[in-house]
Amino acid sequence: MANDTFILPEILNSLDEFIQLRRQIHAHPELGFEEMQTSELVAAKLREWGYDVHEGIGQTGVVGTLRAGNGKRALGIRADMDALPIQEATGLPYASVCPGKMHACGHDGHTAILLAAAKYLAETRRFNGTLHLIFQPAEEGLGGAPAMLNDRLFERFPCDAVYALHNAPGLPVGCFALKEGAMAASSDSVDVRLIGVGAHGAMPSFGRDPIVAASSIVMALQTLVARNIPATEAGVVTVGSLHAGKTHNVIPEHAEMKLTVRSLSRDVHATLKQRLHETIQLQAQSYGVTAQIDYRAIAPVLVNTPDETRFLAELIREQAGAQRLIEPPQGMMGSEDFAWMLEEKPGCYVLLGNGTESRGGCMVHNPGYDFNDLALPVGASLWARLAESYLRG
Repeated sequence: MANDTFILPEILNSLDEFIQLRRQIHAHPELGFEEMQTSELVAAKLREWGYDVHEGIGQTGVVGTLRAGNGKRALGIRADMDALPIQEATGLPYASVCPGKMHACGHDGHTAILLAAAKYLAETRRFNGTLHLIFQPAEEGLGGAPAMLNDRLFERFPCDAVYALHNAPGLPVGCFALKEGAMAASSDSVDVRLIGVGAHGAMPSFGRDPIVAASSIVMALQTLVARNIPATEAGVVTVGSLHAGKTHNVIPEHAEMKLTVRSLSRDVHATLKQRLHETIQLQAQSYGVTAQIDYRAIAPVLVNTPDETRFLAELIREQAGAQRLIEPPQGMMGSEDFAWMLEEKPGCYVLLGNGTESRGGCMVHNPGYDFNDLALPVGASLWARLAESYLRG
């Protein structure tokens, strides 16, 4: 864990309260745009501490605003609230009571971290300016960040910079990882429907087989990165689902494919999108079938802006110690829809160590995952210290 001087004593003194709150949220997970109980809990706590609270932003989002002094700067800090459609298998006393729903990515911890910082900042008010705490719904691929932005988030709550964190299994508790530039990959979801002509399996010449076309497309897509993207760049094209037919001796009329496309630069993203469309359409034509492509951008490349990243990195070095700041590995291809907010405002996304052993080291999106409560005061102290430093006067 980070040294004792980094974890603020006021946050440490109220740690049990926020561990219990985190576990309460964990036991009652809500999927994207369904975070009614979580949003109500967040709003009630913020009001109790004196925040100006706004609900229903981007459907179930919450923003709490606190002002101190006469400073002109405004800081936004964002936490996500939604859970995943996963059946929990941890066996913990506070495990999910909602079948098929689980906080398998630690958003319960992110919410509790920001609430712990919120209470501290309301009680101490050792900052000069405006603080906007953004509790976002539906981060897990459903477009919660765009929904808040479409609800005029930054017009209603102007921010000079915006920050967010995510827990990182495999990174020691008390450590942080961040860098300038691309910090997380873009993510696109692609649904492909191949329309052929059904026929008897014993008489394939009477049909146009979408399964054969789909098989050829899967193999052709493997060349998109290998033969279109420079070796020094990163890209991923993965076919995650292929469904067609129901029995042995019938050539079906349709085949459906689901893909994810990832990249770490806008140029690579554009190239992959163009070549994917060309490859699917031309492969389909060569087999006499028709391809319908639904291509959806889930998140752009997440780009940490230089000044805001250096500000946070220097704060960590000075107040936690240089040994606590780690360069993230190259080629991290996970995505994060906080990227949409960073397309609107400068800011930084940082990884917070969740631990290296036992449950703390279990990767996210796993039925055995749990947020490590030892990381809670570390993250809360980071946000509190950031607010005090950024809104200095």
